[in-house]
Amino acid sequence: CSLVNRRLNQLSNHDPLWKRPCRKYWLVSDDKKKNRSWKATFMAHYFDMGRYIHHYAKLKAAWDSLKEYLSENCPRMISSLKAGVPEEDLDAVEERVGCKLPDDYRCSLRIHNGQKLVVPGLMGSMALSNHYRSEDLLDVDTAAGGFQRRTGLNQCLPITFCIHTGLSQYLALADAEGRNCNEIFYQCPDQTAHNPAALDMFITGTSFSQWFTTYVERVVSCDYPIIRDQIFRYEHEQDCVATTDELSVSVSTSFLPELSSIHPPHFFFTYRIKLQMTKDALPEKACQLDTRYWRITNAKGHVEEVKGPGVVGEGLKLA
Repeated sequence: CSLVNRRLNQLSNHDPLWKRPCRKYWLVSDDKKKNRSWKATFMAHYFDMGRYIHHYAKLKAAWDSLKEYLSENCPRMISSLKAGVPEEDLDAVEERVGCKLPDDYRCSLRIHNGQKLVVPGLMGSMALSNHYRSEDLLDVDTAAGGFQRRTGLNQCLPITFCIHTGLSQYLALADAEGRNCNEIFYQCPDQTAHNPAALDMFITGTSFSQWFTTYVERVVSCDYPIIRDQIFRYEHEQDCVATTDELSVSVSTSFLPELSSIHPPHFFFTYRIKLQMTKDALPEKACQLDTRYWRITNAKGHVEEVKGPGVVGEGLKLA
């Protein structure tokens, strides 16, 4: 046993062995080691963030890729991000609300404590002719101020907020009222219930980590377009593209929970149409949209036809 222990001690002090865990768990490369040994680098990060060792790399990579993308495509959002919050402040928030915060959510707050309440919000926008939504990612103190103890939203913490609609996405901190702990959702009042506090949910994530990293992936992959320095949450399916001769037409949609309900069923979507000439199209093939015709079939087989002028709302120049 003594021989084995000595050998293990020798191996644990073999500095190159610490290089891989430094990269895997803390994303530390050679140029970020700050003239310390790999072991010292690992231990320094572990003493500070060891509680989050299984979340840190994923969330830090998401934050870094998001900031890199925003710096090139939407730079004014970078200045709205807040610095990370200390561990003791998160402990104080837990004591204040009387619930434990999920470790992945705490880890993200250690990296960036949400953002200032500004427009546009980091978590995406949506604009119609008479409706506008832009969601901010809340800092932990503001979120704690909106912590719910009332029936319908008991033990739920708002993590986003839109100053125009009052809409929030909530993080469930406990299994309660039909919700699972760590779920993220939009509240949806049950308009058919006799109890005015009865709520349905539009679930947007099963955990903070899944919710945030999925959103970042869609942003940095350009699934969500940048329009007027804002991230618009239009979702584009590759199948929703049609090409005729030199003209390509694609469709993206966005669900608006604030205008929708489950009981009674009413689901409001808005769409964005993009028309493009193919790259090899000749100049004489240029065209202009004069009229539009839609034949819309819903899930129940009901058919609706729409006819009208070529562009309504906001017209964009054909590229």
